[in-house]
Amino acid sequence: MMLAYALRRSAAFIPTLFLIVTVSFFVIRLAPGGPFEAEQGLPPEVKANLRAAYGLDQPLIVQYGRYVRGLLHGELGPSLRMRDISVSELIARGFPVSATLGAAAVAVALLAGIPLGIGAALRRHSLLDHLATAFAVAGLALPSFVIGPLLALVLGVHLHWFAVAGWQLDLSHLVLPVLTLALPVVAYVARLTRGSLLETLRADFVRTARAKGLSERQVIVRHALRPALLPVVSYLGPAVAAIVTGSLVVESVFGLPGTGRYLVQGAIDRDYPLVMGMVILYGTLTLVANLAADLLYGWLDPRVRHA
Repeated sequence: MMLAYALRRSAAFIPTLFLIVTVSFFVIRLAPGGPFEAEQGLPPEVKANLRAAYGLDQPLIVQYGRYVRGLLHGELGPSLRMRDISVSELIARGFPVSATLGAAAVAVALLAGIPLGIGAALRRHSLLDHLATAFAVAGLALPSFVIGPLLALVLGVHLHWFAVAGWQLDLSHLVLPVLTLALPVVAYVARLTRGSLLETLRADFVRTARAKGLSERQVIVRHALRPALLPVVSYLGPAVAAIVTGSLVVESVFGLPGTGRYLVQGAIDRDYPLVMGMVILYGTLTLVANLAADLLYGWLDPRVRHA
């Protein structure tokens, strides 16, 4: 049954990615300007030769067909502004940094947000509950481009605890960007966990478990925690999307050599293949995260699989 559910949920992956590629391709090329418009010193005939060399002088539908054929062969094309380098090579350079940053942020968000929400729910109206609520409100209200500079100013510049720029795979360089990405997600996960656990603890099956004489710890771990985490699992897909999009800002703030800078620079330079490569990368990551969240939700709640 679980295999059938996984196959049904996976069926929409390729069509959705194809739709993302199609819409992005035409939207990017219909925007004003072009990859060689900024080259003011180039004669018109040289610009025309460059457009012809990259196939940009052909009708859009022809360009689209060529691009899709290249994708089917695993080719993302060359960068139009960064000479002698392909989009695949640029992604290979920056993706390990972005992946490390994103994975660490997701881990911190879950390992901090879920216990914080559980503690707030079990000690309702206590100091911990009030502090968790205040933290959730602040975390949701402050965007990453505000949190990042504040953390860098306090923890990096004034206290000299962590590095504020550059990239090395150590704690000093990881803490500030990971915290900047994770804090809003921690706040939302804690809020979801608290609200869901409070509602679950009022359910009939929990009262039945208590009536059987089970300890409070057994009631929480065996009966209440699993259904209470369902909203958190549902949020995992959007959470990963928020971390992926937030990394664009965070990588710029902390000077990290990730893929986010390529998307920003590609959009500024109208580097069509580079922007498309970044869109496909981030779109695939978001779809994979949503698919994983759906499968985990189905494993936790058998009713979803049967439905």
